[in-house]
Amino acid sequence: MKLLNYIAAAAIGASILGSCTNLDETLYDQVGSSNYYNTKNDVIRAVFRPFEHAYWSICSRHVLNELPADQLITPTRDGWWDDGGKWRRLHYHQWDVEDGGDAQTEWNGCFQGIMQCNYVIEDLAKLDPEKFGFSQAEFDNLAAQCRALRAWFYIRLLDGFRNIPLAVSFNDVSQNSDGQVEPSVIFKFIESELKDCIELLTQKEGLGTQSRIQGQWTKAGAAALLVRLYLNAEVYIGEDHYNDCATVAQNIIDGVYGPYAVADRWDAAFDWDNDNCDEVIFGFPGSQGYSFWHYQGDTYWWTVPARARYYFNDRKAKAGDHNTKYAASPSYDLNGQLYTYELGMPVQNFRKYEGDERMKLYRNLGDSRREGMFLYGYLEYIDESGATKRVQAPEQPYDLYIRDAVGRFLSLDPGKWPADKTSNLANGDHNSGWHFAKYPFYSDEDTHQMESDYTEIRLPEIIYSLAECRLRSGKKSEAAKLLNSVRRRNYPAENLDAVLYSPEGKVALDEKEMLDEWGREFFAESRRRIDLIRYGKFCSGTWWDKTPDADRHTEIFPIMRPILNSNPSLVQNPGYNN
Repeated sequence: MKLLNYIAAAAIGASILGSCTNLDETLYDQVGSSNYYNTKNDVIRAVFRPFEHAYWSICSRHVLNELPADQLITPTRDGWWDDGGKWRRLHYHQWDVEDGGDAQTEWNGCFQGIMQCNYVIEDLAKLDPEKFGFSQAEFDNLAAQCRALRAWFYIRLLDGFRNIPLAVSFNDVSQNSDGQVEPSVIFKFIESELKDCIELLTQKEGLGTQSRIQGQWTKAGAAALLVRLYLNAEVYIGEDHYNDCATVAQNIIDGVYGPYAVADRWDAAFDWDNDNCDEVIFGFPGSQGYSFWHYQGDTYWWTVPARARYYFNDRKAKAGDHNTKYAASPSYDLNGQLYTYELGMPVQNFRKYEGDERMKLYRNLGDSRREGMFLYGYLEYIDESGATKRVQAPEQPYDLYIRDAVGRFLSLDPGKWPADKTSNLANGDHNSGWHFAKYPFYSDEDTHQMESDYTEIRLPEIIYSLAECRLRSGKKSEAAKLLNSVRRRNYPAENLDAVLYSPEGKVALDEKEMLDEWGREFFAESRRRIDLIRYGKFCSGTWWDKTPDADRHTEIFPIMRPILNSNPSLVQNPGYNN
């Protein structure tokens, strides 16, 4: 029996229990491992409990990795989205130990997930697999699921805070460090765990079988986490591991850990049926009737105008109203002149190559399909009386005309520019900055509305990581061909000669272009900050409304005061006050 069948059986069992009306039960105020594990389904449920927490935790990571970087912004809009300046502090790299918020949520959320994993790992070590009907290989796979998930949490903590404690036990805290350990200790722990897990986890059997393993860590998933770790090793611990990164990435691409393939269109990995997409290596299953954390709040639900529900016709969607937290950083000043920043300007970065499918205006095509990624200009829809209307601002009665600029446009006609030329985070409105829909917002009539799983790792990340390693080692042509193997799907056939990298096209590839291409392919996928850091641009770079930092201490976040107060063994990160 496949592991997926175990999970399905557990879900069915849970639904049966939920409908039970027999009240003659013994109730417990606590359920421990001694009386919880009675059936195979109990084991399955315990193993996958930390996965729901992990799925929820993507929200804080998204904020911390996108808003301090150069591509996404949160400007004020007619008085909205100021919140005491917290979004400006993220943008300007001016956070401190009192800010709390997302950095504290990230720290707490990751360590909560780690301890949940530790609890299950230790419980499984006490159980007899044969008693529950598991083979030893199946039982080892279950434990490896939690170990791989724990490594995923640790990579995030290493990335965000660098100096963190090591906690490997729930029941015996003497095994855990009192305070922080050196980043190299965390690095080696993650590396060792993932190498072990690769041997214990299951492997994708063939193309077209991703739905059978969606939501589970596989050999390829654990190997992909190693790629992430090795690609950023120079940042994390000052050691070059690009050769290690290239070796693991090549193995994934070659199918050593199972067969994967780049999809034939850019949005397949984000669409309602992405559990069948062979590009997806690991994803969290999402569904409107269950969990769908990427369709809520701090991720993709707040990347479109507040009243975009009229344009999408998703007025009854259970995730609630939209909001306007995120937009693309602007390309134009308030005289209509193109900025000359080397960084940021993501829309202009997409415009650089003609014919990009992602640049089309987002619209639902019906039958669970969409086109385009961005929302801009007027957004027209047909109201219930059959009249053509335009999406308006949420509080002031002006039609939106969404611009690749930030300012107080209000009801100005297209082509007009405001008299107030102040363009910064504190002076925007609901026209400011292109919005975007990475995941589709299908209509209420669509049977697959909000069915997309959240894609955490996809094959292009591995291909781009290998390409960067090849480029760093001077193998430019190899790097170009790797990138082209993904990029060609984004453009019409007749444009390929002009948009592909040499020698397959006319575009020259260098490190700047590599960073730009990371920004295009992985726009708004919760990774821009670390890419900027790896290229030495996060603190030294200039982009819209952002000047260079005085030093590099903001490459990692501070440990927030409530966390410091809870553990006197913790030491504040360099550059921050205690």
